[in-house]
Amino acid sequence: MTVVSIAPGVVLVKFLMHASSGSRHSDGSVLGRSSGNVRYDRLSGALLCLGLMMCPLRTQAQPPAEAFGPLYPQKTTSTLLDDQAAGFPANDQTTSQSARCLASPSARSHQGDWGIFNRGDGSAAGFGPVKMYGTEPWAEDWSALRDPCNRKDPLDALKYIALNDSGAIWLGFSGETRLRNWFDSRPDLGAYRNNDSGRFTVRNLYGADLHLGSHVRLFSQIVNGDAAGWDSFGYGPTYRKGIDLQQAFVEFTGRSWGAQNGFIFGRQEFLDAPAYMLSNRQTPNLPISWDGFRAYSIWPRIRVDAFDFVQTNDTHAGPQDFKDTENYANRLYGVDVTLAPPDFKAFGGKGWSFLDLFYIGYKLSGHPAAVSTITATAAGSTTRNNFGVRWHGMAGPVEFSFGGIYQGGLFHYANSEQTRNVNAFTINTSLAYRFHRTSWQPSLGVQTDVYSGGGANSRTGSVGTYIEPFGPNTNYIDTTTYLTGSNLVGVAPFLGFSPLPKLKFALKYPFYWRESTNDAVYSYFLSGRYEFSDPLRGGFIGMAPQASMTLQIGRHLTWTQYVARFMTSRAIDHAGGSSSTYYQSNLIFRF
Repeated sequence: MTVVSIAPGVVLVKFLMHASSGSRHSDGSVLGRSSGNVRYDRLSGALLCLGLMMCPLRTQAQPPAEAFGPLYPQKTTSTLLDDQAAGFPANDQTTSQSARCLASPSARSHQGDWGIFNRGDGSAAGFGPVKMYGTEPWAEDWSALRDPCNRKDPLDALKYIALNDSGAIWLGFSGETRLRNWFDSRPDLGAYRNNDSGRFTVRNLYGADLHLGSHVRLFSQIVNGDAAGWDSFGYGPTYRKGIDLQQAFVEFTGRSWGAQNGFIFGRQEFLDAPAYMLSNRQTPNLPISWDGFRAYSIWPRIRVDAFDFVQTNDTHAGPQDFKDTENYANRLYGVDVTLAPPDFKAFGGKGWSFLDLFYIGYKLSGHPAAVSTITATAAGSTTRNNFGVRWHGMAGPVEFSFGGIYQGGLFHYANSEQTRNVNAFTINTSLAYRFHRTSWQPSLGVQTDVYSGGGANSRTGSVGTYIEPFGPNTNYIDTTTYLTGSNLVGVAPFLGFSPLPKLKFALKYPFYWRESTNDAVYSYFLSGRYEFSDPLRGGFIGMAPQASMTLQIGRHLTWTQYVARFMTSRAIDHAGGSSSTYYQSNLIFRF
């Protein structure tokens, strides 16, 4: 097994050696050692820190470590990370400066300046959830680290490296290494015969974010992954990957007409859709990425986002590096409008909400576009037009989300002129009550989902099967990934609680049915229908009690565990399916 988790460090140390020696002009002068704005001393020290993953601590006395990691002292005896080498503005170390730093709070969130759209987990801004770290590192804002008092962690030296005197040009690094292992007693309801299978994967995502003033920035990210295990199955290019370009884009920003505006062009991940519709594909090692553009405008209470992408072609096999290109057969495009209605009072507390109105279109060919028939699948291509609405927010102690999507479009049979209209839908709701004044602050609620199905017995008429080829979030429907959002009804009571500030538990007990008995059962992992050995009768699929634990170990390490028992119905058993026990563990390092 080839794992290159140290590769970013090796590359950066080599770059450091080259940069520190200087590059010569034709006149013999050394670039980077002059009085120009770019300071290689600063950059070299921080790159070496990243390459070796060791950052010397400063020695001035400070208060005890805070909840999210040790405080970053303000004085160092090291020449590697003094105020200038690390990119800090000049620090006079006066008593007043020390007092000001002692009073400086430790940041708990690095959301962008999106105002009211930062409520909740910040995903209403359109860039995915963001707290201390974000699902997308480029959605984080570390510009506050220009002030040395805001540096509370040794690795903060890598998040903001000033490259000119004013600090307007700066560079930040991000990184993630994820170790994941699974156990399946009967994978995918017995569809795979790899009983008692154990799988292990590792992935590395490392990025650099260069800000050229306040209006232009460049972001790039590389990815690497590998996989092993016993009686393993399903590994392909999205699990085993050399080094490739996961994201690389340029962003232009500015203010006009009272809004913050941005234009992002290049390879990027995209999360501006409900979690039950689209995600960035966290189950494999490679998140899904897109090539194209998005343009957004954000006013105080309205946000508009338009986008047009083709999917990144990451399906090439073998340990080849930098081979991902564009897959023009799969497209994602549309417009999303989010409104923030006036705040209100409800159930003895304050309330706020967001109203999402969106159109998202898919164009697909190959396996993702296939439609189910009574015995197998029919190949072809499809266009799916999704018109959706979602209202979500907080009403005092009540957290709510109500959404629906109508999915129209056309299916075109392969090697034929025959077409069929698409007439599908989904309805998704979640309602929870949070007991804020109770120990462990439990949250009790219920999630319901209806994904339409039907039309498998005919080659004519409308296709009634809803599809979600780019999602949803792995744990939204089913932790085991044995099911996906097609021809499915799910009802799931859930309970969450937190006995310690950094320890969270969640319990969920979903029940599943087929929405139409005139259609198949569909799998997320198989990316298609189950083909059981015998005919399937009845609508009840089964139930899957599941539990999860999340432990935050300091600021940079997260340990999550999931366990579930998928108990199949008699109808599934008689058709040739099987119940299964599922376990998953993740240890994630982020900076």
